[in-house]
Amino acid sequence: MRKQTGFTLIEIAIVLVIIGLLLGGILKGQELITGAKVRNLISQVDGVKAAFFGFQDRYRALPGDYTQATANIAGVGGTTNNATANGNGNGRIENTAATGMCCVESVLVWDHLSHAGFITGTYTAVTTGTTPNNTTNPSNPYNVIIELVYDNVYADANAPVVSRHNVKTGNQIPVEIIAEVDRKVDDGNAITGGFRGSAYNSVTPANCWNTAGAWLTTSGQPDCGGASLL
Repeated sequence: MRKQTGFTLIEIAIVLVIIGLLLGGILKGQELITGAKVRNLISQVDGVKAAFFGFQDRYRALPGDYTQATANIAGVGGTTNNATANGNGNGRIENTAATGMCCVESVLVWDHLSHAGFITGTYTAVTTGTTPNNTTNPSNPYNVIIELVYDNVYADANAPVVSRHNVKTGNQIPVEIIAEVDRKVDDGNAITGGFRGSAYNSVTPANCWNTAGAWLTTSGQPDCGGASLL
């Protein structure tokens, strides 16, 4: 009579335990990666806000809007068109450039902040014109530029939306990441509080949050963005 072969209950149990440990390790690893990305985004936004207020305190003007930046901050404007790298002094970091300016103020802001030593890296606006890119602006962990600007391009429970200075995180951020950022720094609602959803570039609001401000974390949407109000 042939002896039957196969797995014993103990062997099956051991295999199931190993599979459980592997799955647990994978899920924990994903959780750690997500947490790192969330902290990175929060750190970036907080760093920009600190730089904004630090610059304002030192120069009694806003970065990007400062009319005496080229006279008082070494390196602003690079080696060419240096005198055109000043702002218009109207108290707003705008997406416009007055006559005689090299660049829009939301691009100049990073030139002013970096050469004044308030942020790491060096960004020289006049070398690349007025279009924001990775040489004029810092980038988020998804290699999309972040912005510091005065506008009303952010979600709000009321209409019309009032323009304010805000730090935009850059888009192409998965909805579950941006939602977790909101939960950690604010109220977790995309249309209220100090951190909002922001529909700019390719972001489609309906794919990222609903009309009540709830982030659509189960949608799997990979292209969302936010704005931290100043």
